[in-house]
Amino acid sequence: MRTASDVAAFSEFAEACTPSLFRTAYLMVCDHQLAQDLLQEALVKTLIAWPRLHDRANLEAYTRRIIVTTSISWRRRHSFQERPSETLPERVGGDPADAVAAHQAVIAALLTVPPRQRAAIVLRYYHDLTEAQTAEIMGTSVGAVKSQVSAGLKRLRESFGGSLDESTMSEREATS
Repeated sequence: MRTASDVAAFSEFAEACTPSLFRTAYLMVCDHQLAQDLLQEALVKTLIAWPRLHDRANLEAYTRRIIVTTSISWRRRHSFQERPSETLPERVGGDPADAVAAHQAVIAALLTVPPRQRAAIVLRYYHDLTEAQTAEIMGTSVGAVKSQVSAGLKRLRESFGGSLDESTMSEREATS
């Protein structure tokens, strides 16, 4: 369990050793932002282990070791090898302006739906909650949620000229 003196001691340690530890982190990853993330993660791990660390003379070495092992584990991840490229691949999908227009149309149509129906639709389809979870959040029964969603979707379909179904809602929300 951490005490106020532990927090103060850790703060002193972190303030005193951060420049040196940052240099180590930078040399491990050769990127300023990644080095900051690496140092932050190492300091968090050191803070978590702080109550178990009795030899305070070796704290910097302990944290440096965390930096090294964490950077190695980062490098093993497949996503770490991804680097930005100079040329972007050609877009396969449609025009992003169309997605923005569709999103704005859905929002405008959603604003025409009464608040409880809108809440039910947003919770069910945008947040992907079950009917039971939606009912709990709205403080109503599952049957009332089904009714609200049905009435709200009917109103949205009318706004879109009958071309709105669940797959259309999912596609349009995915673009938002």
